[in-house]
Amino acid sequence: MNVSIKNFDVKMDVKNNGVEFEVRDTQDKFLGDCIVTKTGITWCKGKTKAANGKKVSWNELIDWMQPS
Repeated sequence: MNVSIKNFDVKMDVKNNGVEFEVRDTQDKFLGDCIVTKTGITWCKGKTKAANGKKVSWNELIDWMQPS
């Protein structure tokens, strides 16, 4: 995967606009965007807009990532 910061709207803390990462495969095909905000993470597959992306709160992400 190739991941780059698409939009960097932060100074120290992640704000409402967050940080947007552009995700491409190793053939440089655009896969989508990952938006990290102070409320959680949103995955936008392909050309999906942030409002229609798959949203996960920080608590949901932590529960999913931590081993039982």
